[in-house]
Amino acid sequence: MSQVVFADPDNEEARHLEADALEQLGYQTEAGTWRNWYLVGAWELRNGIMQPPGTGSSASPDTLTAMSTPLLFDYLGVRLNGDKADGKKIVINWDFTDTDEQIAMNLSNSALTFREDNQSPDADVTVTLKRAALNSIMLGETKFEDEIAAGNITLDGKPAKLLELFSMFDTFTPDFPIVTP
Repeated sequence: MSQVVFADPDNEEARHLEADALEQLGYQTEAGTWRNWYLVGAWELRNGIMQPPGTGSSASPDTLTAMSTPLLFDYLGVRLNGDKADGKKIVINWDFTDTDEQIAMNLSNSALTFREDNQSPDADVTVTLKRAALNSIMLGETKFEDEIAAGNITLDGKPAKLLELFSMFDTFTPDFPIVTP
């Protein structure tokens, strides 16, 4: 039935038949991940794509606060859009005043890497800030420009390089189709 639904997404009869089949598969499977996939797929076919409560972002204040700084930078690496980063080279030093952490971040070959407890002498820009300011920016609560104007972030070097890097990140949303086109 999935082929019929993909060929004609408005075919209600096909949607309900596929939903019934997925529901039965969900009831019969032993694996929790498969059961969840089947039942969410059945729900989507009957009701449309689930709209999560809140901001519609995969990042939440609790999640970002719980992440260590290195894990947060790994998350930034996952969000990097390789096509946008193609051919770009950027080096940014991060100095977190509240956690006494220093990180040297390097964008090269469409990959974002970093070194903890390190600063690069060849950095394009050095960003000095508190971790909470970066969390707020990543949550979309504020922007770099606003935090700089408020004196919460200081930059030494080429500020445009920081903004260029952050323009290359994708934003993931949890409201994507599971079984429908």
